Amino acid sequence: MDEPQGLEAMAEDEILDYAESCAEAARRAEVDLLRAANQWAVVHCADRLDPVESGRPGRERARLLGGPGVPEVTEFAAATLGARLGRTTYAASQLIADAQDLHHRHPMLWSRVRAGDVRASYARHVTARTRELSAAEAGYVDAAVAESADGRIPWTRFEALVEAKVAAAAPELARAREEQARRASFAKRLHGEQHGMASFLVRADVATIAQLDAAVTAIAARLTNELSDELADGLTVDDRRVHAVRLLAAGTPATADRDLRDLMPTVTLHLHAFAGGAAGPVTEHDQVGRPVEAIARLEGHGPVTESWIRRVLGPSCRFTVRPVLDIEGQVPVDAYEVPDRHRRAVRLMTPADVFPWGSTLGPGQIDHTEPYVSPDDGGPPGQSRIGNYGPLTAQHHRVKTHGGWDVQQPFPGIYVWRDPHGGLYLVDHTGTRRLRSPAHSPAPARAPVVELWRPPVQLEYAA
Repeated sequence: MDEPQGLEAMAEDEILDYAESCAEAARRAEVDLLRAANQWAVVHCADRLDPVESGRPGRERARLLGGPGVPEVTEFAAATLGARLGRTTYAASQLIADAQDLHHRHPMLWSRVRAGDVRASYARHVTARTRELSAAEAGYVDAAVAESADGRIPWTRFEALVEAKVAAAAPELARAREEQARRASFAKRLHGEQHGMASFLVRADVATIAQLDAAVTAIAARLTNELSDELADGLTVDDRRVHAVRLLAAGTPATADRDLRDLMPTVTLHLHAFAGGAAGPVTEHDQVGRPVEAIARLEGHGPVTESWIRRVLGPSCRFTVRPVLDIEGQVPVDAYEVPDRHRRAVRLMTPADVFPWGSTLGPGQIDHTEPYVSPDDGGPPGQSRIGNYGPLTAQHHRVKTHGGWDVQQPFPGIYVWRDPHGGLYLVDHTGTRRLRSPAHSPAPARAPVVELWRPPVQLEYAA
């Protein structure tokens, strides 16, 4: 987007006025988006569904997105709205739910939002926290927090106020949530970390956490006394505490300097690196001729440098080298079932859900882009092949099959989707982009048939 004319020539007061007008326009746009989401729910009410058709397996059904007392919405409506907004299906369903709740369950908040007194984010927080409440209980919270929702108190205080009013409106629900939280203990690895680091989170009752903390503290203190000066050099208190956790995980008594590879459980990490060609490793250089650090990918984590591999994994891991999987060279099969080698190739090529703005990682289910037809029913040979696969969640598979969406895969790993209203989306390994005509004209109700010509192409994939 081009910068506004004359912005560089504005005085300080004028820049502030302009910034204020931009912020106000953004707030108004959020309100208009909520209004549009609610109207989208109105035109996709449950009454438009054929009861006989919706009763069949996999077909679209009515769903309650908002709280009690809110009209149900057709199940696939969120997928189409989310694609147009550049959001996931889940995010669109939450937007519709919040919009419906504001219209039907929070009249005071909605009135203040439309007047510009309350930001949409504050109102949506209230709707999310009251979704399990009855209409009358939600109305109590609405009246109790509407005045304070205009930003007069800091966000943390507003969160506390909403929680207090929710508990007062539904004390039995508050007790049920406390019991649910008590049972929701876990110990798991967190995702989303970078630069070769990760986190392991333990959630339990206060007494258990206090015991773990005391044990880690005691072992870390012992390490301070037992480690030699050479081993202890450069170790911070946190380094010692991490080492103490490793000793706890070993499950057997261990001295501070014992090789933990003999004690820790065996795990397998998949590291994808480029080893170079027949002439040996390839060293790239930047614009001034300096060697560029090679980057590898640690599956389930992200990019890491080769120096990190040598420094962190080298001393404590054993490596098994496997050749690169030839993605394009997978022989097609006639069976509907997807062979394991095809699944591995698809995972390397498209690791995420290929529905527009799909965010789910992991294996999921492998869908045939062009629906599989049994050879006994006239289906062509080799339908199960690289170039006719795409990972989809169960919900997006149903949307594709029964929701009026079309998808083509002109090249392996490149997907062109068309929603029921003619909107086009390109999905590849880089993400999702909306396709528009040069004049940004609306798409026709029925898009014309397009022939896609695929020239001979050679692709080289380095794991």
